[in-house]
Amino acid sequence: MFTGIIEEIGIVRKAEAGQLVIAATKVVRGTNLGDSIAVNGVDLTCAIQEEDAFHASVMPETYRRTNLSDLKEGDEVNLERSLTLADRLSGHLVRGVVEATGTLDSFTEEADAVIARYRASPEVLKFVIVKGPITIDGASLTVTDKTEDSLAVSLVEYTQQHTNLMRRAPGDRVNLESDIIARYVEQLLQERGRHT
Repeated sequence: MFTGIIEEIGIVRKAEAGQLVIAATKVVRGTNLGDSIAVNGVDLTCAIQEEDAFHASVMPETYRRTNLSDLKEGDEVNLERSLTLADRLSGHLVRGVVEATGTLDSFTEEADAVIARYRASPEVLKFVIVKGPITIDGASLTVTDKTEDSLAVSLVEYTQQHTNLMRRAPGDRVNLESDIIARYVEQLLQERGRHT
């Protein structure tokens, strides 16, 4: 589990079929082999650890559902170590299981904030509510607007500077994970409907 509070921006050192090597300093400290690290919101296992980098294997299913297949050497990625029971839950409960990708539609300045609008599939949008949480490339954000084919979030100055979200261009793919609580409620209601 994760919180969606990005700890640092890492740099892709190597992106080959089935393997990523990410240069990082903060997230490798205190990390053990086998620990989880979210890369752009995708829960990956630290398979090899260096002083300033970690290696992770990536399954074909992960490539199909995420933007990790788009990565190339030099790209920036959002990184977060997995949550421990002693940590604060500053963002929201994030599984690190990306459901789908969306695409950046636009950035609009609003005072010190930037409104980012993303196109998303109906399968993701049905779990999105205004003022509810969404995870975009691993960052826990609050939805400020929703249409039939998009959602918007407001990026405060800190988020602009400490994530890779502002380094995206319109049309770039982003990883999306909707709120797990909404997904559980829907599944429970579906099961209940089948048994009544």
